[in-house]
Amino acid sequence: MFQNVQQVQAFIRERGIQFVDFKMIDLRGRWKHLSIPAVRFTQDILENGIGFDGSNYGYALVEKSDMVFIPDITTAVVDPFAKAPTLTMIGDVQVIDQPSNYPFAQYPRNVAKRSVAYMRELGVADEMIIGPEYEFHVFDGMRCSMKPNELGYQLYSKESAWSSDCPVEQNSGFHTQPHDGYHADLPNDLTFDLRNEICLELAKWGVDVKYHHHEVGGSGQLEIEVELGEMTRLADATMIAKYVIRNTAAAHGMTATLMPKPILGEAGNGMHVHMLLKKDGKPVFYDPEGYAQLSRTAMYFIGGLLTHARSLCAITNPSTNSYKRLIPGFEAPVTVGYAMANRSAVIRIPAYVKTPDKKRFELRNPDATCNPYYAYAAILMAGLDGVKNKINPADHNWGPFDFNLFDLPEEERAKLGHLPASLDEALDALEADHDYLTAGGVFPESLIQTWLRTIRADSREISRIPHPAEFVKYYNL
Repeated sequence: MFQNVQQVQAFIRERGIQFVDFKMIDLRGRWKHLSIPAVRFTQDILENGIGFDGSNYGYALVEKSDMVFIPDITTAVVDPFAKAPTLTMIGDVQVIDQPSNYPFAQYPRNVAKRSVAYMRELGVADEMIIGPEYEFHVFDGMRCSMKPNELGYQLYSKESAWSSDCPVEQNSGFHTQPHDGYHADLPNDLTFDLRNEICLELAKWGVDVKYHHHEVGGSGQLEIEVELGEMTRLADATMIAKYVIRNTAAAHGMTATLMPKPILGEAGNGMHVHMLLKKDGKPVFYDPEGYAQLSRTAMYFIGGLLTHARSLCAITNPSTNSYKRLIPGFEAPVTVGYAMANRSAVIRIPAYVKTPDKKRFELRNPDATCNPYYAYAAILMAGLDGVKNKINPADHNWGPFDFNLFDLPEEERAKLGHLPASLDEALDALEADHDYLTAGGVFPESLIQTWLRTIRADSREISRIPHPAEFVKYYNL
């Protein structure tokens, strides 16, 4: 939005901005923020930053936790959810040192930038272009309880079939059945206006929406797909999208979640990632003679993704809930493989994309519980490993699978590679297979170990909590 501090200060004066807000990213991929009175925004902040305690963000030791946040003024936007006029911006983190500070290698945005720089050093491409799809649920309300004597949750959705018997004064009579929500129209599509508003807000933040629609789930499952863009900028856009989705819903007295599997028996929320590479402005992945018009480099990139698919899951699907989505029968992938127009494979090549500059494929297993900077960087590093080592998926039992993998007999399915069935399994895979991430100094080994410790602690904690389903299964044994 801005190129220098003078432009920022002029905007502050002209628009009556009262506060400047800084969005910082923690280890898990959540925004934190810190605000200053707008009159204090000076050139010194751009040069020397704002000091903070990095140990509270999950990626720094207490004894080495003093860091500074350096705002990126090109990302600045007026925050529509703040009551006082507030200009907010993303940025980067540096370690305090003499004679000058230096980028903190574990900070999510720095990792993403370093992965792109490594790609350029290899000479593979100049740009990693991606396009995430954001699937999420919007409910009219929710409650959850985790007490020693009470465990459970309850979701409220006026459009859901389970609300068909609600009081007459709250009942329109139009309810969407399970698995019947795809492209649902008015009056069933009760969140249409909300999605429109979300998309209009995203445009103000510089996030270009391709389209939005109701998704398969009959209880407020929605999707917003954004236009393709440069990888780090789209990681920023992913953070923005989550913020705008949640806050717009909250402003309407509703609640939004990007949780992978909030509803038993319904479709889950993925974050499919479309990707392509460009070099000197030209597409790297296109070859009119290749399978699905993909180049040899594209196939090697796919080979790298499939080689490391299981360990990637620990970064792209880092919640226990992620693996309640990655099960057969819900258009979520479970098999390591690729194919044209096949939503049951981990990698799908869209049949509708025919032009060279847009030729691409999508990775279908990620979900929005990931830290997008780490996830997109890890995807790039896995693909680059495939290019470096010329890993041809045709040399492995990875496809192309031009048939529904869910319909395979059990004995045939057993011969194929599969994604992890649990978070622990994914973390074990990452522990055994992460050299491709540390190549070129992109992911520091210390970051990998911090991630493993942090996410394993999540898994251990949740595994020890009694589950309501256990009372159904075992209470009377």
